[in-house]
Amino acid sequence: MSTQNTTLPASTREIQLASRPHGRPVPENFRLAESPLPELRDGQVLVRNLYISVDPYMRGRMNDVKSYSAPFALDAALDGGAVGEVIASRSADRAVGDTVVHQLGWREYAVVDAAATTPARTDLAPASAFLGALGMTGLTAYAGLLKVAEFKPGDAVFVSGAAGAVGSLVGQIAKAMGASRVIGSAGTPEKVARLLELGFDAAFNYHDGPVRDLLKEAAGEKGIDVYFDNVGGEHLEAALSVLNVGGRVAMCGAIAQYNSTEPTPAPRNLMLAIGKQLTLRGFLVNGQRQHAAEFAGKMAAWLADGTVRYDETIVDGLENAPQAFMDLLDGANTGKMLVRL
Repeated sequence: MSTQNTTLPASTREIQLASRPHGRPVPENFRLAESPLPELRDGQVLVRNLYISVDPYMRGRMNDVKSYSAPFALDAALDGGAVGEVIASRSADRAVGDTVVHQLGWREYAVVDAAATTPARTDLAPASAFLGALGMTGLTAYAGLLKVAEFKPGDAVFVSGAAGAVGSLVGQIAKAMGASRVIGSAGTPEKVARLLELGFDAAFNYHDGPVRDLLKEAAGEKGIDVYFDNVGGEHLEAALSVLNVGGRVAMCGAIAQYNSTEPTPAPRNLMLAIGKQLTLRGFLVNGQRQHAAEFAGKMAAWLADGTVRYDETIVDGLENAPQAFMDLLDGANTGKMLVRL
């Protein structure tokens, strides 16, 4: 053990929040810094991060406003999902060499309570998948569709931001569970083509015209029963106009509004929810953890037999994490955006 201790890092490089973005984040909002690592205490592990996740929800945490998760502190490391290798352990539950998922991303090394880590079964899938299809991203898609939107076989489903990490999984899960039709929207012709490869029945580029018209054309006479909303704004308004009586909306994200500096107008046709007896439910993945075991079993099987496939957009180097995050907000990713360290 003594020889190992001499090789353990005493400090880590990390990305700190240098200033709060106003509207669209810029490089000056971030800082690459070095910080000392605390001594390992009983029950803790030292993890060398392999991949860190950058996610749209992090934009909201950069604002100093009361929300469902605490704002990021200025001049301190950002945090978020990460998967890495345990390189030192003072916990009976985690051994050196274990691969674990935890929430101290945006840095190269992290001292974490072992109880705050979950094992990544790299016999089932590569480590990176535990930040995406087999991680919080996958659980968001699974629980949002099946538990929040109460999907049932035969439903027609529309997914916005469908080429993103969550959206691409929602569409494939819907197909696997017996959807009559799955429609996706995305922002480039390449992403639209990818959705069709992944088994979506129809997909459109929302830059090609008013979303309402594009969705109406894709849905046809039968309309839609479920809308999985990652975008908000014009997409939500369009979905309300095309949803059938008794339709359900799972409100997961509103990326169209994350960089807005002015209040964004609500859907102008919200009154349709009354006559159509619609259900609009917002949700957070943290409120769906009771479904994690059920999800993990189903998703592992789907990945194993090829029912579900996932895409990753990988950026190399911790110093490039801020740019990866800014690119994510601009839609530069297909599937899950990850930074490889």
